[in-house]
Amino acid sequence: MPRRISRSSFVWPTLGVLLAVLASACSGSDDSALPDCPDTALTCPASGSSAAPSTDPPTTPDETTASPSATASTTAKPTTTAGGTSGASGTPSSQAAACASPGACGFPDARTTGPRVPLKPHKTGYKAVRTDGMVIRGWDITGSLDIYANDVTVIDTKITSDNWWGVNLRPGYHGLRILHSTITAVPGKGPDNGGVDYAVSNMGTSSIEVGWCDVSVFGDALAMGQGNLHDNYVHDIAPFVNKGGEWQHTNAVISSGGNDGRLVIRHNTLLNPTSLKQGASGSIGLFADSGVVRNVTVDGNWIAGGAYALYGGDTGATGIEVTNNVFSTEYHPASGGYGPVAHWNAEGAGNVWRNNRMSDGRPVTPEPAS
Repeated sequence: MPRRISRSSFVWPTLGVLLAVLASACSGSDDSALPDCPDTALTCPASGSSAAPSTDPPTTPDETTASPSATASTTAKPTTTAGGTSGASGTPSSQAAACASPGACGFPDARTTGPRVPLKPHKTGYKAVRTDGMVIRGWDITGSLDIYANDVTVIDTKITSDNWWGVNLRPGYHGLRILHSTITAVPGKGPDNGGVDYAVSNMGTSSIEVGWCDVSVFGDALAMGQGNLHDNYVHDIAPFVNKGGEWQHTNAVISSGGNDGRLVIRHNTLLNPTSLKQGASGSIGLFADSGVVRNVTVDGNWIAGGAYALYGGDTGATGIEVTNNVFSTEYHPASGGYGPVAHWNAEGAGNVWRNNRMSDGRPVTPEPAS
């Protein structure tokens, strides 16, 4: 049976108390308008992408944002589609054999993610966003964004966080999209005993979209119960000892269960190089810390690292579809240190396991939940 890795609970109310203290401080930013940018479309699926274009949001400017037109056409970064990845769906084909690297096989990497335009520095520090429809584009942010508004879009932007998170959506708000952006931090300079916790966190019950983003350093990079995570490159997670005096458990994607909506994890490269002695948890961690895990799609991803590469939701999990994923051996022979998958509930209603393979082409068969 799989070895269960102990980890601290993923409890948002506790984090909310800590974050509330920070909400009172907000430094200003440069309010000069950005020049018209040649890449202004909000979404621009490249060849091999699995996500459809989304509708442009309203662009309500305020004194701190430039809001250039969001309707012009754009040219995407090229995406490689060789080696067993379908250009139409962005998912590995059933004939996939060995894959040498994510980019060589059509998965996201540094070339196909992150900003597409020149950036302008904005030393925002902690910034609370309270304007519905706000568009942040072309910024090089030193700080973090705390979203208290609906339909906010962060696009073609770099965030170097000095906070617990890079972007955080508060309860009661919806419509957040983070696209074609880089979210990172400086190892050893974060608030959690030198560490940083969440690149993108969703404290509410509405879905958010994170697409074509380059994410690194954060312990639990993409943290949410519901959302649409597609075409992202999560890598170089930095281990750290947290304020509790323990190695922070690290995950490229983490969900704590009890979610109201659906979590879609599609066509991402999700790497967790953390060693087993330094808190490695999963590349994708579906944990029942806050309730039953349900309604999750994990499709067409390149997954590597962690104690187990995928934690599958445990007993009681339902509606979990894991299909067409490549479990890479780049960190461990079995993808994760102890194996590719743990705590898979094969008997759960709506649970599907299909066409998941190691990067050398071998099929992956999950062990049952304990």
